[in-house]
Amino acid sequence: FVTKHPATSCHGGNPLHLNQQGLSMGKICCASRALLLMWGTQAQAHFGMVIPSTPTVADKKDANVQLEISFVHPMEMQGMDMAAPAAATVTHDGKTEDIKATLKPATVLGHKAWQTTYGIKKPGVYQFAVEPAPYFEPAEDKFIIHYTKTVVAAFGEEEGWDTPLGLKTEIVPLTRPFATYTGNVFRGRVLLDGKPVAGADVEVECYNKGKAHTAPNDFYVTQVVKTDENGVFSYGIPWAGWWGFAALNNSAEKMEYKGEAKEVELGAVMWVNFAAPKTK
Repeated sequence: FVTKHPATSCHGGNPLHLNQQGLSMGKICCASRALLLMWGTQAQAHFGMVIPSTPTVADKKDANVQLEISFVHPMEMQGMDMAAPAAATVTHDGKTEDIKATLKPATVLGHKAWQTTYGIKKPGVYQFAVEPAPYFEPAEDKFIIHYTKTVVAAFGEEEGWDTPLGLKTEIVPLTRPFATYTGNVFRGRVLLDGKPVAGADVEVECYNKGKAHTAPNDFYVTQVVKTDENGVFSYGIPWAGWWGFAALNNSAEKMEYKGEAKEVELGAVMWVNFAAPKTK
């Protein structure tokens, strides 16, 4: 929560008549209120999102896969405007196809997003990837670039789901990233410039459609695990739905914003669907 205070000056009275003691008390007052505001607010995790209409295609009626591309706080279901992506591709059977020209404007959670439909004609594993335009986050005073991908398997073929795409940074799954049950442990390896990253933070959130789940407090909104010395992380999935994994690292290079050099957060993001088994 955020503690509310009356809308009064930190110093109080006429500033021309403040003595040294009044100035000191004023500083303490302002510092205390700043701390209260910090304690009452947890930083929100940003996630690039690429969500297909289905994680598996078993029937021709599902072969036209719709992709929802956005930038959101998924657990809290809060959207942000997303500029046109810098790149959008699909990789199948070792070949990568540019699908950026097929993207159309859309609205997700009341904010600007993107969508497209991709027709799957052959059996195999299809890896969809999106590189966004850099986004400057004033609250964190840095740029954010989330290289986001998801995997769709079609018509019984499942070879190649663990093949890296060669993105600037990415999560290479060590658990099959489709047709996976809730309760399973998902494992992945984080790569940056093709090399494993040890000690990287991996933020985890579900796409909380319908706000079906409520966190006990803000600390629970974003789960966090770290990669080991081989760049590998693992996370047990507590309930069904789409889950996003965002491995965060800082770029060695900075970008300019209003004449100042700013840090750049590089996110390797992967979305995986986990299903509950059907029961009678």
